[in-house]
Amino acid sequence: MSRAPLQHRLHTRLELAAQVLDLPLTGEHLERLAVELTPAVRAMLAEQAADLTDTAPVTYAVADPGILAAVATTEYAGCTSRIGPDVDEDSPAAVLAAELRTRQPDVVATDVPTATYCGVTVRPQSLHAWRWWLDRLGIPAEAVTQRDGDAYAVGTVGDVAVEIRGQDVAALLADEGAARLMGLLAEAPSR
Repeated sequence: MSRAPLQHRLHTRLELAAQVLDLPLTGEHLERLAVELTPAVRAMLAEQAADLTDTAPVTYAVADPGILAAVATTEYAGCTSRIGPDVDEDSPAAVLAAELRTRQPDVVATDVPTATYCGVTVRPQSLHAWRWWLDRLGIPAEAVTQRDGDAYAVGTVGDVAVEIRGQDVAALLADEGAARLMGLLAEAPSR
């Protein structure tokens, strides 16, 4: 039976959840769930997309707004890029920021105040995407801090220090069991 891409993705996620939670569901049960839930999920996605287009753009900045006057700012495809006035576009941090902007759809902003420091704001779409960012930057789960629903950490890529801000990561980590399985939450000390 040919299924629409959304229905197929939903079926795959339901199958994974059933395996992780060890639920006694057959393939027929999972297929039926996917068929029944697809219209509701499609409606939620459409509503979310409509909300995103209705909201005003948000200013993302790692640097103090007072010093942004001399900063070169560009915006392309919904990603804001800022580079300091004394930073060469061929510097390691600027090259890394450009690479991340062009190759990673999660990136919503990059800030390059110096040749060896880069700030990256990402909006990961899944726990897997957030795990990829932590692995890419060499950040252990216990080094991540959370504030106002966002996650913050500092890692390195080569000689470049990278400060990452994960928008709405707290919502992704709400499924604590899945987050622990993926190593995204540090183990709580036993008492």
